[in-house]
Amino acid sequence: MKVDFAKLDRAFNPKCMAVVGDSKSTNFEWLRGQSSFTGKLYSVHVSPETIEHIEALGVKNYTSLLDIPETIDLAIVVVSRSAALRVLEDCIRKEVAAAHFFTAGFAETDTEEGIRLERLLTERAEEANFHIIGPNCVGIFNPKVGVKQSEEQYSGVSGPVGLISQSGSYAFRFSLEAHLQGVDINKSVSFGNGIVLDSTDYLEYFGRDPEIKVIGMYVEGVKDGRRFFKVLREISAQKPVVIWKGGRTEEGERAIASHTGALAVPQAIWDAAVRQCRAVKVTRMEELIDTLKALLYLPPVHGDRVGVAGGSGGDSVSTADVFAEAGLRVPLLTQESYDELATFFNVVGGSYRNPVDTASPVRRDMKRIIDTLERDNNIDNLVLIISTKPGWHITPEQLQGDIDLVDHVRKRTSKP
Repeated sequence: MKVDFAKLDRAFNPKCMAVVGDSKSTNFEWLRGQSSFTGKLYSVHVSPETIEHIEALGVKNYTSLLDIPETIDLAIVVVSRSAALRVLEDCIRKEVAAAHFFTAGFAETDTEEGIRLERLLTERAEEANFHIIGPNCVGIFNPKVGVKQSEEQYSGVSGPVGLISQSGSYAFRFSLEAHLQGVDINKSVSFGNGIVLDSTDYLEYFGRDPEIKVIGMYVEGVKDGRRFFKVLREISAQKPVVIWKGGRTEEGERAIASHTGALAVPQAIWDAAVRQCRAVKVTRMEELIDTLKALLYLPPVHGDRVGVAGGSGGDSVSTADVFAEAGLRVPLLTQESYDELATFFNVVGGSYRNPVDTASPVRRDMKRIIDTLERDNNIDNLVLIISTKPGWHITPEQLQGDIDLVDHVRKRTSKP
C-alpha cells in the first residue's frame, strides 16, 4: 500500500476526532483521555443508555460516523473485533484520514477466527488505500494538540522526540518516565499488529518531520526487512535513531507471537544490520531514555577517549569496564595533567590514573580535577561519577554542588 504522508499529517495533528464505541464498562477511558484535545471531539455510539453518559461528559454523540458534519482526521475505534470491519467501511466512506484500532483479538491470538478477521480487515484497507494504525494498540500521542494514549499522559508540552513502539504499555511508560527526566515527546505511536502501516512507515514519516530531532523505537519484528533497513540507513543519516528490539532470545520470540504476531528477525542479523545503518542499539527502557537524553543534551562526540573522575575503587574499575566494552577508550592522561594534579590532589586512598579515583564522596578538589581533564589533549569526553550510596551521607548541598560543577564545565567546553 502506498503511504499518504499528507493523511498521516492529519492523523498525527488532528483538528477533528471521533471515538467509536467507547464504553461505560471502561469508564469511557478514550473519551476522557482526549479531554485536553484542542480540536473538535465527537463520539459514535448506538446505545441510548451509553449515549446519556457520553453526553454528560460534554461530548456530542452520533449514532453513525457518517452523520458527523465534519471532516474527520482521526478515528479511535474501540469496538469488538466482530464489528471492526463494519466500522472500517464507515471510515472509508467518510474519508477519514486514518483510524486507530484499539480493538484486539486478531492474528495475535493465533486462532482461526482471529486470523480470518485480521485478513479481511487488511484486505479491505489495502483495497481502499486506507491507513489503519494497529489493531491491538494504543495509537497516537501528540501532547501539543492533546491527543493521548491514556488520561494520565501530559499535554501542552511538546518536545523533540519521536517514539515508535510496537508495544502500547511501553509507549505509555516511556512517555511518563522520559518526561520526568526532561525527555519530552513530540509525537508517539503504538502500532501493535501493524497490519497496514508498520514501523518502517512511521520511521519514514518521523524522518520527514522537522519538529522531531531524535527517534526512539521499540520493535519486535518487521514485515519487510530490506525496506526497513533501507529507510533506517536513510533516516539515521539525517537524525539519530535509537532502537530497542524485543525478542532477542528464543523465549522472547515465542512471547512476540502472542503479543503482536510479528515475525521475529534473528538477533545476530538484526545487530549487524542496525550497526551498518549507523543506528544506536539499546536493550531496555532505561537505556533508551538515557541514550535519547544524551543525544538531546550533549554536544556531538568527536573522539573515543574518555576521562573519568569521582567514585572510589570498584566504581572506577566497573566504569572503565563499561566504557571499554562499549568500544571507548579510557587512556592515560598527559604528563602535564599528572604534574598539575600533583600540585593539589592528595592521592592517599585514590589514584591519579584515569579514572581519577578520588576515594571519597567529599570531592573538595573536584572542580580542579575536572578542569584538568577538560584541558587534557588525550581526552575527548568527560564523565563525573556522582554517588549517593547509603552510608556516604551525601547532603543536598553537596549534591547540588556536583550538579553546579557539571553545569560549569558544560558551559565552557565543547567536550561532551
